[in-house]
Amino acid sequence: MDKKSRIFVAGDPFFVGAAIANTLLGRGFTVCGLENGSYPDLLDLRALNNFFEDLRPEYVFLAGGKTGGINANQKYPAELMLDNLRIQTNVIDVSYRYGVKKLLFLGSSCSYPRLAPQPIPEAALMTGPLEPTNEAYAVAKIAGIKLCEAYRNQYGADFITAIPSNPFGPGEDFSLEDSHVIPSLIRKIHEARISGTKSVTVWGTGAPRREFLYIDDLAAACVFLMEKSAGGEHINIGGNPDISIRGLVGLIREIVGYLGVIQFDVSKPDGMPLKALDSSHIIELGWRPKWNLFDALKHTYDWYLMNCS
Repeated sequence: MDKKSRIFVAGDPFFVGAAIANTLLGRGFTVCGLENGSYPDLLDLRALNNFFEDLRPEYVFLAGGKTGGINANQKYPAELMLDNLRIQTNVIDVSYRYGVKKLLFLGSSCSYPRLAPQPIPEAALMTGPLEPTNEAYAVAKIAGIKLCEAYRNQYGADFITAIPSNPFGPGEDFSLEDSHVIPSLIRKIHEARISGTKSVTVWGTGAPRREFLYIDDLAAACVFLMEKSAGGEHINIGGNPDISIRGLVGLIREIVGYLGVIQFDVSKPDGMPLKALDSSHIIELGWRPKWNLFDALKHTYDWYLMNCS
C-alpha cells in the first residue's frame, strides 16, 4: 500500500473496523466509504457492488460481521452463522471481481478446536471438535478462512487471513446480555459500584484462561500484515500472556474501585478451558503488541465512563 492507495475497511464503524480505519488515517492512508451515507450494507450485495463500482478500492480489510459472547452465541446461532457467511461471501467475491490487489480477512480464535494444543498453533485449525457454545460462529469463520484459501488456489488472489486472540477496547458492545466478557464485566461491576450493590455474579467457575488483545494492537497488526505478509496459511495475532477469568475480574474490580463480593455461578458454561495463541510467526515477522492488559483495561474503562455510563 502507499498513501494514495484506495483502502476499504469492511467492518463495524465503532469497534474493530473503526480502529483499523483510525490507524490507517493516522498514518496518512486514504480510507474509502467514510463520507456520510457512502458506507455500504455488507449484507446487501447490490449496494456492495455499487460501492466497488464507484470507488474501486485496491485493498480491503474484512473485519465486519456479527459477534457476541457465550450468551449471544447460545441465543442467536442461526443469525451469527448466516449473517457472517453472507458478509464474507459478498465481500470476498466482490473484491475478486473488482480486481482488489490484496484482502485481509479477520478470522476468530473460536475457529480452533476446543482442546487444541496450547498456545494454539496455526496448524491446529480443523484438527478436532469445536467449542459447543460458539460452534455456529466458528463454522462461519472457518468458511471465510477456507474461502480466501480457495480464491488464492483457484484464481491466484492475494487474500490472506489473520486470527486474533480475544479483542477488546473502546467502541465495543457493552450490553450485559450479549457482549463479550470484558465489556460485560466492566459494565456489571461499574453499575454495582454506582448502585452500592454488595455482590456481583459472574458466569462460570472463573477458572478458564484467555489471552486478550487490545483493539489498537489488533488494528496495528492488521495494517502490518497487509503491508508485510504474503499469501499463504492464516496467521495468529497475539503475543500477550493468558489470564484466568477470575484474575481478569480482579483487575477490573481494582480499576473500577468496586469493594463488594464477587460470586461465580458454576451452573453457567465456562466455554473453552484455555484459549491462547501461538503468535511466534507474526512476532518473527517483526510485530508484537504494545499494550499491557492493565493499562488497556484502564483505557477501556475510561472510554466507557465517557461514552456509555
